[in-house]
Amino acid sequence: MQSRVEWFGEHGLKCTNSDGQSLDLDWENGPSPMQVTLQMVGACSLVDVVIGLKERPFSKVWVELDSVREEQSPRIFTSIEMIYHVAGDIPQNLVERIVAKSHEKYCSVSNMINQTAKITWRVEMHD
Repeated sequence: MQSRVEWFGEHGLKCTNSDGQSLDLDWENGPSPMQVTLQMVGACSLVDVVIGLKERPFSKVWVELDSVREEQSPRIFTSIEMIYHVAGDIPQNLVERIVAKSHEKYCSVSNMINQTAKITWRVEMHD
C-alpha cells in the first residue's frame, strides 16, 4: 500500500493513493487528520457489519462515534464510544456478534487504535 500526502497551501492537504484517488483535508476547518482517523474506525467496522449482514433485510446502517483525546501532545485517542444503528428486521444478537467479530478480528483500524484507546460499543435497532 502506498500513499502521498501533499500540502497545497494554507491548511490544506491532498492525500492520494497509488490508484490516483484522493481525499482533501483542511487541518483547521476540517476534516482534520484526527477527525478522519476517528471516522475511519467507524468506516472500517461498518464495512464488516454490512458484509456480515449479507442478504439480511436491512435498509440503513450507520455508526456514531464519540471520542476523548489526551489534553497534552501527543493528543492521542484515549477512548472511543461507538453506537451502531441498524434499520431492518434482523435479530439484535446477530448484529452484536458481527460487531464483536469486527473489533476482535477484522477491523484493522480499530485493532490499531485499541492499543492506546478503550473502544466501547453498543447496538441500537430501528424499524
